[in-house]
Amino acid sequence: MIALLAVTLSVSAASPVLTLQDALEEARRTNLDLKVARARLDQSLLLSRRAWAAYLPTVAIGGSYTRNSAEAVLALPGGGPEVVIQPYNSLAAQAEVRQAIIAPSLWPAIRNAGISQEVATLNTEYTRREVLFGVAQAYFSAASLQEAIRATQFLLEVNQAREKDTQLRFDAGTVTRVALLRAQLDRTRAEQDLVRARNSYDSARLALATLLQRDSVDFTLQLPPVPEVPAKDEDLARKAQDSRPDVLAARRNLDLAVGRRQGVWFSYAPSVNFAGVYRTTNAAGFAGQASTWTLTLNGSWTLWDGGLREVSLREESARVAEASAQQKQVETKVSQEVATARLDYDNARSNLAKAEEALALARETQRLTEISFKAGVGTYLEVADSNSALTSAEVSAISERLQTSLAALRLQRAAGLFEAEAKN
Repeated sequence: MIALLAVTLSVSAASPVLTLQDALEEARRTNLDLKVARARLDQSLLLSRRAWAAYLPTVAIGGSYTRNSAEAVLALPGGGPEVVIQPYNSLAAQAEVRQAIIAPSLWPAIRNAGISQEVATLNTEYTRREVLFGVAQAYFSAASLQEAIRATQFLLEVNQAREKDTQLRFDAGTVTRVALLRAQLDRTRAEQDLVRARNSYDSARLALATLLQRDSVDFTLQLPPVPEVPAKDEDLARKAQDSRPDVLAARRNLDLAVGRRQGVWFSYAPSVNFAGVYRTTNAAGFAGQASTWTLTLNGSWTLWDGGLREVSLREESARVAEASAQQKQVETKVSQEVATARLDYDNARSNLAKAEEALALARETQRLTEISFKAGVGTYLEVADSNSALTSAEVSAISERLQTSLAALRLQRAAGLFEAEAKN
C-alpha cells in the first residue's frame, strides 16, 4: 500500500502545473455560466435597435392575382372606349411607406432601452466576477490540500523510518513490544491520514475541473501567495459603491424605473403619423387610371382610455419606490460586506501568525526530541508525540494560510477590486 501511495504521488508530481492565472483565463473561455451570461447579454444589446425600429420608417410591398368567373366591361356613353372594370385575370401590386412623425411614447422607450442594455452589461460583469471568484476560491482550496498532502506524507515517512528503527531495537531487545506496536500503529494512522488527504485533494481538484469544463483532473497546482489587500486607511466602502457592478446596476435600475414612469406620462400626448401608398393594377376602373397613390398625415390623441394610463402610472410609481429601496438595500449590504470582510481578514491574519509561531515551536521541539531519542535520553512516545504535533502544526498552518487567502479574496470582492479582467 505504501508503494502504491508513492507511485501515485510521483505521477501527480509529473502532471502539468495549472497556475491560478491559467485557471482564471481558462474559466473565461470555457465556463458555461459565463457563456450563458454572454448569450443573454447579446440578446439584451438588441433592445435599443428594437426600440428604434418602432420610430424608423416601415416599407411594405404586396401583390395579388385573382381569377374572376366573369369579366365586367363598362361602355362609356357617346361611343367612347370600353373600360374593363373586372378582367378575368386581375393583377394588382401595392407599395406602402409609414413613418412616425411625432410619437411621444417612443421617446422614453428608446432611452429606457439604452438603460436596459447598461443594466444587462453590469449584470453580466457581476456574473463574470462571481464566477472567477468561485474559481479562485476552488483553486486556493485545492492547492492548500495539495500542500497538506506533503505534510501528511512527511509524517508517514517519519513514522516508516521510526517503525524500522523500533523493529531493529526490538530485535536487539532494547525496547519492548509495546513500543513496536505503537510504531506500527502510528505508521498505519499516517497511511490513513494520507489517503484521506488525497481523497479530499482529488475531490477539490474535481470541483475545480468542473468549473473549467475539464474532463480530466490530470494537473497539479501551485499554491499562490496570499492575495494583497488595500490598507486599512483606504475608504473601501466608498470604492465599492463606485465600482461594484451590482451597485451600479441597482442605480441604473432606478433610472430605468423612473424612465418607464415618464413613458406613461408621455402616453398622454398626441401622436402624428405619415403614410404613403402606391397601387397599380391591370384594371383601370372608373377613374380610368391603372396606377394611383395617396399621401396621408394622420393625427390621434387618446383623451380617455378607461383609466388604463392612470393604473399604469400608479404601477410604475410603485416600481420606482421599489427600485429606490433596492438601491439603498444593495448599498447598505455592500458597506456591511466590506466591514465584515475586513474583520475576517484581520482575524485570519492574526490566526495565521499564531499558527506559524506554533509551527516554528513544533519544528524545534521535534528536532530536540529526535536528538534526545538518538542519544538514548528521550523515549519513543516523546518522539511520536512530537512528530504528530509537528504534522498537526503543519496542517494547521496550511489551513490558516488558506483561510487568510480566502479572506483576502472576499475582501477584494467586497471592495469591488477582484476583477481578474482579461488583458487584450
